[in-house]
Amino acid sequence: MAFVPRFLDPGREHFFLLGPRGTGKTSWCAHQFPNALRIDLLDPATLRPLSAQPERLAEMVAAAPKKQIVIDEIQKLPELLEVVHLLIERKTGQQFILTGSSARKLRRHGVNLLGGRAAQKHLHPYMAAELRNQFKLDLALRQGMLPIVWAADDRQAILEAYNGLYLREEVQMEGLVRNIGSFARFLEAMSSAHAAVLNLAAVSRDCHVSRKTAEGYLEILEDLLLGFRLEVFSRRAKRAIAAHPKFYFFDAGIFRANRPGGPLDSPAELDGAALEGLVAQHLRAWCDYTAGRHQLHYWQTRSQVEVDFVVYGDSGLYAVEVKSSRQLRPEDLRALHSFGDDYPQSRRFLLYRGKERLKRDDILCLPCEDFLLALTPGRFPE
Repeated sequence: MAFVPRFLDPGREHFFLLGPRGTGKTSWCAHQFPNALRIDLLDPATLRPLSAQPERLAEMVAAAPKKQIVIDEIQKLPELLEVVHLLIERKTGQQFILTGSSARKLRRHGVNLLGGRAAQKHLHPYMAAELRNQFKLDLALRQGMLPIVWAADDRQAILEAYNGLYLREEVQMEGLVRNIGSFARFLEAMSSAHAAVLNLAAVSRDCHVSRKTAEGYLEILEDLLLGFRLEVFSRRAKRAIAAHPKFYFFDAGIFRANRPGGPLDSPAELDGAALEGLVAQHLRAWCDYTAGRHQLHYWQTRSQVEVDFVVYGDSGLYAVEVKSSRQLRPEDLRALHSFGDDYPQSRRFLLYRGKERLKRDDILCLPCEDFLLALTPGRFPE
């Protein structure tokens, strides 16, 4: 599969590029900075001498007067950040790009150490508009949008191996948990919490661990960038609002890989959760790739009136409801009507699996595939 141009803007400043394994950070850097000095910390031959003598990095940089210095998987050796900090202070005119797939070690050892001299950028799975005519909604719901999966001949095999990669390399080798079996059961239990209001007590019961252990596992899951929580939108709330966040895996395919199938799981239920998660990951990428500050939330009242997604930021206020049905019913619009009553300045969208584009009471109803293909940084579909 040929390289797919991404929406991420590199800018000219130093930056951390964070994203889970398989999102294409290395490929993007190679395409964006073809003449850069690249230091791959996944290569033992590179990692060993730098681990023994981190100051060797300064010598490597001095011997290769490139404009960009790319250090892959910086969390493997956070001590290098002290050297990077020193080199940035010298103002040599070089740009440092530090990629990472684990926020845990960076947060503990280094992000603050650079004193705000490096921005944080995130690379997400593909957006539909990046793939253009290669994007197929049914395929995305089954296999997700990870570049490493889309580039594979046997995509299902790559998805199934992905969890093993993280369990083996990131969790077990780094000693993040004592019982790898319990963490594997936790991942499976969290797949039932995908696209739902998070109930950690229920999750802990399902995987037979204490609530405190489940909370620790959830932090690891988020630190590895494998999942995220959505907080409720409460700005200038006019009614009582729910307090608990929702949870999503970062990619619909990873959700599918973790969710065990069986007679108690209806295809419609799984498709609905996958569709909502697919929209979530697109909106999350949109927030990160769009200039200015934007946040992704959901909205739910104490009386259980819920809108799946709320985007709030410099570009405006957007409410998005997702339905996996192919026909629209009047009750599908009720939550968006309630949100519009409280926030009349908002733009409201209902996404569904049908084919028609409709406008009902200032609510734009769009086929989900059309919405995703039209969603590009700085621009919401119209």
